Amino acid sequence: MIDVPLSEKKLIQQIRRSARRGIDKGKSVTTGIGDDCAVLRVPPGHELLVTTDFTIENVHFRRDWHRPELVGRRCLTRGLSDIAAMGGEPLAAFLSLAVSSDVPQKWVDRFLKGLLDLAVEFKVPLAGGDTAQSPAGIQADIVVVGSVPKGRAVLRSGAKAGEQIYVTGELGGSAAAMARLMELKPGGAESFRRFSRFSSRHSHPQPRVAVGRWLRHRGVVSAMIDLSDGLSTDLDHICQESHVGAEIEAEAIPRAQVGKRPAALELALHGGDDYELLFTSAAAVPSRIAGVRVTRIGRTTKSAGMRLIGVDGKARALEALGWEHFRRNQES
Repeated sequence: MIDVPLSEKKLIQQIRRSARRGIDKGKSVTTGIGDDCAVLRVPPGHELLVTTDFTIENVHFRRDWHRPELVGRRCLTRGLSDIAAMGGEPLAAFLSLAVSSDVPQKWVDRFLKGLLDLAVEFKVPLAGGDTAQSPAGIQADIVVVGSVPKGRAVLRSGAKAGEQIYVTGELGGSAAAMARLMELKPGGAESFRRFSRFSSRHSHPQPRVAVGRWLRHRGVVSAMIDLSDGLSTDLDHICQESHVGAEIEAEAIPRAQVGKRPAALELALHGGDDYELLFTSAAAVPSRIAGVRVTRIGRTTKSAGMRLIGVDGKARALEALGWEHFRRNQES
């Protein structure tokens, strides 16, 4: 017999109890779960940041591949990473969760544990949301509200030609792990145990909130975006919004170790799901910020378009081939 999800009322009560642990909501949340709306307190002289992201079964995760705790963690990571890319401070999170009747309550409990463990780590209270029955599968929408000093939000549109392009951490590990997992036979827990050894960045993503805050506070960043869709696609967003081009050095791209080898260059360029920060700067930037590696990978240019400089020094056009919803023939 399937341990079906609790009734909506009982599920909300359980979420409310779980959301209270380990977080002092008084700093930013005046009224949280239990009323029609949450009441938030915005620091004086700050502006609000609001971001929302879907996590959908068989698009962003598969139940037979991903532990529920990982799905929950990655759900909140998506929102926190967006706040980091604006140089902001997260204030509160809101979760809308729809599950079908065939989803065991244990799965929901473990999903919430993963999400709330990360919330405790970043001291972000879960201040509300919604629950519903889905006709099929699982859908979670995370909303994260943050703040930034007035007029200081870091946008995608601030890059100027001749600036340096930097990236935090290492790229391609998450995509390499997923590619390897897709080669394995379906096997639930066994597949995941083998899979998780390949990439801690996929199984334990870490939003770079402290790095984004440091860059904004020091005033050394002109444009920034988080790497959720892949380096090529997210760099293209900055180029389009800032009306600049870009040259990237293939050898400079920091690639994650996957087993004994670095991730393939194509995965580092287009794989996505790294949740690192990509930013531009006209100033010198330290090689480590808040304990996180920072690497210069190229520069912005006056001429439009993106180019990849190979080991031989020759440039070729770099297309934005990362993740894009509704693109034909793109596998989920």
